[in-house]
Formats: sequence, C-alpha cells, structure tokens
Amino acid sequence: MSLIVKVAGRGDGVTADGRYAAFAAPGDTLADDGSVLPGPHHQVPPCRHFPTCGGCQLQHLDDPSWAGFITERVESALAAQGLVAPIRAPLLSPPRTRRRATLHFEPSGRLGFSAEKSHQLVDLQECHVLAPELFALVKPLKRLLASFRAKRRLDVHLALADQGPDVLITGVAPEGLQHHESITAFAQAHGVARVAFDDGLGAETRWEPEPATVTLGGVAVPLPPGAFLQATREGEAALVAAAREAMGAPRTVADLFAGLGTFALALPARVYAAEGGRDALLALKAAAGRAGLPVFTEHRDLYRRPLTATELDRFDAVVLDPPRAGAREQAAQLAASKVPVVAYISCNPSSFARDAKEMVEVGYRLDWVQPVGQFRWSTHVELAARLSREG
Repeated sequence: MSLIVKVAGRGDGVTADGRYAAFAAPGDTLADDGSVLPGPHHQVPPCRHFPTCGGCQLQHLDDPSWAGFITERVESALAAQGLVAPIRAPLLSPPRTRRRATLHFEPSGRLGFSAEKSHQLVDLQECHVLAPELFALVKPLKRLLASFRAKRRLDVHLALADQGPDVLITGVAPEGLQHHESITAFAQAHGVARVAFDDGLGAETRWEPEPATVTLGGVAVPLPPGAFLQATREGEAALVAAAREAMGAPRTVADLFAGLGTFALALPARVYAAEGGRDALLALKAAAGRAGLPVFTEHRDLYRRPLTATELDRFDAVVLDPPRAGAREQAAQLAASKVPVVAYISCNPSSFARDAKEMVEVGYRLDWVQPVGQFRWSTHVELAARLSREG
C-alpha cells in the first residue's frame, strides 16, 4: 500500500514511488490491487456528472488539497525554467460563480460540456460551477435550439452582462417569423440581456432591449458578443488587486493585451492600452471616453508588432495579460527595456515561466507570484506576478 502525496498536472494522484491513481487526493492510500482508500482530503464529489463531465477534473479534492495542487503547478513551472519565487496562498473562487462558459448542443437534444477526453456531450442536469443565472437557461435553451433542427453541433457561449445573461449561438442562423418569435419569448421569459447568432459571417444580434454592458473598474463597458471576461468576478478582483499592488503608484502604465479594460479601467494612472481585437478595443475606448478617464487606445497585434524597448521606456509600469501562449515576443522587448516593474497576468504557468526567465536573465527579479483558482475544480491555473528591475 502506498500513500498519495500529490496530484499530477492532469488530476491523477501520485505516490512517493511514482505510481498514479485516478481520482485520488493527497492523503489517500493506493492499495496493491489498485483501489483507492479515501483519506482526510478526499471529498464526495457534489455533482452527479463527475467524473464524466469535462467541466471539472478535481471535484474529489477538498479546498486545501486543490489549493496545494495549484501551488505545485506554479512551483513546477518555475522550477522547469530554473526559477524560484515566493508563492502566495492561492485565491479560490467559490462554487457556482462561473460567469462565462461555452456549452455545446447536439441535434439529439443534448446540451452541456463535452465529456472528459471525449467528443460526447454530457446532458447537464446540474452544475456546481456555473452561476445560477446561467445554469437556469440550460433547459429553456434546449427547447429553443430544438426548434432550429440543426444538423450539426452548435456552440452556446454564455456570459453574465450587467443586464443579465448574454447568449451567443454559433453554427446556425434563425430564419423566419417563427424563429424570431421563439427567440423573443425565450429572452423575455428568462430575463436575457441579449441573444445573438453567428453562422460564420459574424455575430448578428436578434434580441437586445438595451445595450449589453459589463462593469470593469466601476465603468460600464459595451460588451461585444462572445467577448472575453475573467471567469468569475472573484477571480477578476483578485487579479486586479494583485496588479495594482505590483505596480504601486505609477504615473504612466502600458496595458498590453488590454481586452475590454479589466486592468486599464482600474488603474489610477494615465494608461496606454494595446489590444489586437478590434471590437474589444473599440468598447474600451468608448467606455473610457464616456467616463473621462485618461486611457489611450491602439489597435495593435502584439505578436506581430510588440512594443519596442524604446516605446516601453516611456512607462513607469507595464501590465501584461496575454493568452495561453504567453508573450514571448513582447517579453523579449521588455527584457531589453528599462521598465521598472511589470505585473504579469497569466492563464498558463508554463508560458509565464518561459517569459519570466527571459526577463530574469537580463536583470529583472521575480518578486512574488499570486496563484488564482477561478476555474473551480479544474486543472486550469491562473496567476499574477510582480517582476521588477533590481536596484
């Protein structure tokens, strides 16, 4: 018999001698016959769909062991690049707080997440991660989408706007009066802020009684259909607080991969915001203009045209929030710059560690890392980190 000492990157428990066991938690015991004897950190998964549903991988872990998993993921990513830094206790989002998710609908009538390591769909009957306002739409959406008689799988993008749930359905377009009436009845009955469809030619709104917005930094920002939001409000608040702490009180800040302005609108400084997504940038520009904030925007692909070291040297601080691939090109320019402090926000510890190593090798110091677990019971890990110039 062997004791499970940690959870590996894909969610399996691991013993000290390197044996793996599915759905095992630290403190469990792996018997010689391969069975797992639950220990003090092994909880009963709350959802009937676990472990089939791919929405969660770690419902068998209690919060202390999930936090430990998150910390170990960050430590391993740093160690792989030869980096060491103080890692703070992870900040965990509560159950049923996910305000952004993509579900799938099949012609058979199933609506839900894909099964773990499969293209089959789990027909959601309950969900312990989605915000209640979004889960409440599952059954009504099934009825609505069944009327479209789609011949292939549809994607259903859900988000919480200030005005209520925002729904974007891709892969089909409504036709005729019957569809229009069905959409209107669905939206009115369930307090939906907007319903849009995209059959491949761009999103077309079919219901939006008032413009959909999302409040960021106290500012109402126009919300384009399908736009990126931090997964939970709690996660967003944790990342924003970490970024503000990392930068201190700068006069000028460059917000790179600015999106809708999650960070730009929360910073008490003059902000240059660069973003490759035109819709997001226009929304940020409009919101900042109406609020009278000193945010200056540029539509710029930071992979093809990162800010140069000379451009970066104008700023007291930089906040960097790239996609999962990281920001290798931009990190190289930061490494060559004189920017005193960088707040790096990452949804991939491995690409973060790669970029941080390049900066540390030329004089930056990795002061601390704040892990954030906003994808409840998931192996997905996010973080905020402070890098500063030594001296």
